[in-house]
Amino acid sequence: MEKISKDILQKLYRPEKNSHKGQNGRLTIIGGSRLFHGASLWALKTASRIVDMVFYATVPENEELTKKLKSEIYDFICLPREKIEDYIRQSDAVLIGPGLVRGSKKYTGTGESGQQTKKLTKRLLKKFPEKKWIIDAGSLQVMDKKWLKKLDKVILMPHRKEFGKLFNCKIPEGRFGAEVKNLVAEKAREFGCVIVLKGSGDIVCSPNQCLLNTTGNEGMTKGGTGDILAGLVAALACKNDLFLAAAAGAYINGLAGDELYKRVGPYFNTSDLNEEIPKILSKFLRNK
Repeated sequence: MEKISKDILQKLYRPEKNSHKGQNGRLTIIGGSRLFHGASLWALKTASRIVDMVFYATVPENEELTKKLKSEIYDFICLPREKIEDYIRQSDAVLIGPGLVRGSKKYTGTGESGQQTKKLTKRLLKKFPEKKWIIDAGSLQVMDKKWLKKLDKVILMPHRKEFGKLFNCKIPEGRFGAEVKNLVAEKAREFGCVIVLKGSGDIVCSPNQCLLNTTGNEGMTKGGTGDILAGLVAALACKNDLFLAAAAGAYINGLAGDELYKRVGPYFNTSDLNEEIPKILSKFLRNK
């Protein structure tokens, strides 16, 4: 399988020097819950460094946390969930799932369940089938694969178990090989979507092409690195082809981890990774 190389980064959209606010991407992120606070905030923090505006829909408890982020992030609007649809209409892409609860039981002390996530996800996908959707985590774990048939532009970001649950199949243990690549390619063709199968080597497939990402290392097993990847891919999807956004995002995320590894080995955290990504983007995407 062909590997993703740094050459792919030259194909990415670069903001024009005379562009103004709103021309370089608008993203809606729908995520967060009383149980899972941090996931959607990692996606938000990463995406806000790439696109002009992030519209962030979460639960009231997370709104308090975003007040602190306001001092660190230039542009995002925290909005109540009843206003989601208004902002989706304005957005180039939508990321749904980070930090949304999953499963059929209600979580003690919060009253939340995966059924709420399922209803929300199904309603929004049905109402906006023409949008670019990046589906991750909670939404990915509760959705029905049949919904994909009615969508035009989708990136799915499962790990091994999420892929198996969604498509009712089993990914063999160990490193991804030709068998897994063929399975991912088959599902991408069948459902007309882009799939990023996350692992020690990510497989990125569209209906027409598959690439293997080999950047990244064991330091990226920390919680939150997948949420950073989701925010990165979603932000790139605003102004790029979906397959390009997915492949480049996987490469950049892993490359940021590899740069950290050179300095500190595997002893870095999600905050470190988030801070490294803009340096990678600047190195490869700075306008001449």
